[in-house]
Amino acid sequence: MKKADTMNGKTALVTGASSGIGEATAERLVTAGYKVYGTSRRGAQAGSRTFEMLALDVTNDESVEAAVREMIRLEGRIDLLVNNAGFGVAPAAAEESSIEQARSIFDTNFFGILRMTRAVVPHMRRQGAGRIINIGSVLGFLPMPYGALYAATKHALEGYSESLDHELRTRGIRVSVIEPAYTKTQFDSNFMEPDAKLEEYREIRAALADTVKGVMAAADPPGVVANVVLEAASAARPKLRYTAGGLAGRLRFLRRFAPAGLIDSAIRKDLRLDAPKASLTAVGEEIS
Repeated sequence: MKKADTMNGKTALVTGASSGIGEATAERLVTAGYKVYGTSRRGAQAGSRTFEMLALDVTNDESVEAAVREMIRLEGRIDLLVNNAGFGVAPAAAEESSIEQARSIFDTNFFGILRMTRAVVPHMRRQGAGRIINIGSVLGFLPMPYGALYAATKHALEGYSESLDHELRTRGIRVSVIEPAYTKTQFDSNFMEPDAKLEEYREIRAALADTVKGVMAAADPPGVVANVVLEAASAARPKLRYTAGGLAGRLRFLRRFAPAGLIDSAIRKDLRLDAPKASLTAVGEEIS
């Protein structure tokens, strides 16, 4: 039986689907046979899409409840929830973002996922089945100097997802995290600028901004992540964690097996924080 046949009749809700990973994921799920509803703050927009769009702001309880209620009204069930909506902060030292800014990124990247999960899980429990797939990052298991807030949200997502999977598994619901590395989207163009910039960090902010532009230019397309989402959604025995792309796989391998000191030195080398040592990217290439 073709995979598309096995997914016919199933429904999926994908947050942050107006572009990038969310849009690619929604399109990929449609080709696999899902009836897909994407979401964005603006809802339906001009342009040809193969999936429906709903207005949804993951930072607003009423908006989340209304969108989930509308999908249940239209389809009667939700088989798959893909939590993708999120944003990052431009490279900056941790002390250069205010507490208000920290709250803002957590409100979208972490609490937004909590809101979506709390709204959808009751329906999945009544169905006795469902899949929740959270779009994480390699920064959920690696640190990111000058990206501490974003890394913190992804570390929190990893712990939440693992605990949630244990809670829901006996209800027929499975939870997975997708861990991409750099992905070529408009994500970096929507970075929130730090709101408490300090002169002490001006040079390294500029250098890291150039580094990010360089790696994003050579990054994997969002379809790489979308394919892994479908793999997790359709697996008979889904794993808790899936890396997406070759670099992400190598970094996960290094985090698991390489000495902590080597990882520490390599991260600092990649970001030019110290005198030259072993590069994390170079070490990853050696094991590929």
